[in-house]
Amino acid sequence: MMPNKRKILEKLLRSMTRAVLRKYQPLVVGITGSVGKSSTKEAIALVLGVSYRVRKAEGNYNNEIGIPLTVIGVESGGSSLFRWFGVFWKWLLLMVFPAKYPEVLVLEMGIDRPGDMAFLLEFIPVKIGVVTQVSSSHIAYFGTLQNIAREKGRIIASLPEDGIAVLNADDPRTLKMRDKTKAKVITYGFEEGADIHADNFVFHREAKRAEGLSFKVNFDGKTVPIRLPKVVAKHHIPAALAALAVGVALKMNPFDLIEALEQFEPLPGRLRLLPGRDNTYLLDDTYNASPTSTRAALQVMTELMAPRKVAILGDMLELGPESDAEHAALSQPLRESGVHMVITVGEHMRALHEQLLADGFSRKQVLWMPDPMSAVEAAMNTVRSEDLVLIKGSQGLRMELVTEQLLVDPRTASTYLCRQSDAWRKKPFVAPAEWTV
Repeated sequence: MMPNKRKILEKLLRSMTRAVLRKYQPLVVGITGSVGKSSTKEAIALVLGVSYRVRKAEGNYNNEIGIPLTVIGVESGGSSLFRWFGVFWKWLLLMVFPAKYPEVLVLEMGIDRPGDMAFLLEFIPVKIGVVTQVSSSHIAYFGTLQNIAREKGRIIASLPEDGIAVLNADDPRTLKMRDKTKAKVITYGFEEGADIHADNFVFHREAKRAEGLSFKVNFDGKTVPIRLPKVVAKHHIPAALAALAVGVALKMNPFDLIEALEQFEPLPGRLRLLPGRDNTYLLDDTYNASPTSTRAALQVMTELMAPRKVAILGDMLELGPESDAEHAALSQPLRESGVHMVITVGEHMRALHEQLLADGFSRKQVLWMPDPMSAVEAAMNTVRSEDLVLIKGSQGLRMELVTEQLLVDPRTASTYLCRQSDAWRKKPFVAPAEWTV
């Protein structure tokens, strides 16, 4: 879409969004953070659905166009003028005729560049603000972590006095945002000082299969056991805790919240354990990658048992001048994970490839591939029966293409993997622009 046309569309959608929100007055839950936004959104929508009519942002509807479309309740018109006319028509019907509009909107607010949050807050009146974590994702556009924290913290500073701030107590930069608001603050995390905190973690296994996690959650002087049978990664637990925090803040029955959370399942591409070809196990984490999320994925691989472990890692993009150092630094958690073989993919992963060789891996254990198609070929030649295979990389690396070919049945990709819409599947892999910089 041409820049001028996009600006006109954004302005029109902002006006339409304001009108819908003024008419229907839903409670708006806004979620931001460098990692964990989507999982947190899913968990919050799941628990609030027990007592409220809830609409959540779907897919990547987390920006200046996607959020208005969520508010209106329509899909993007894409490049079709006719479909955009349909968006306007749906909005007009909402405004003219009474509708059973959602009582709660759960919105993911993606922040890629300075000014993004301020722009969204101009027309989205957030009542409950949730911040998951501040890390180096998109640091190429912000320069420092402090600048990232400042931009994301605007959502907390914008809250009304009768609003609610839900903050991750495990991240000092996020916790510090409590000083930016007069709203009620609820903290969550693994820290004992958090208002809602988890401990006593147990990883459940049956034979060779992972059967989820259980833990105890402590809040309001109570200790309650909870089991997440569809979760194998400890770093998904904060999403469940954030959802509990929102539910408790809205005075919902805690036991209803916990029962709802038993159905919580990570989204496609977020550390899901899938059946692979030749009796292998695939730990698919291909939605995106940052240093924080990659280390978390490697920690999960450390905790899972397998005769042999293989990591297929694509570039972590948008890391700016720190890119080589951040990639090379993954050598230590890889060694600690007990990995037997590493296939690195992409120009930035050359730094990790060289670091692993310097740290004692042999050239048979470490392979570098230029793109995901080459990585598939390398994996086919090296992965063995009963291997545990982690696949991860930034969106631009399209690492789900690797997972697809390693599935026990590649035809099930649309069920299990991320980026499976017709538009995505028609897109060939294109080398990221920053490779040529």
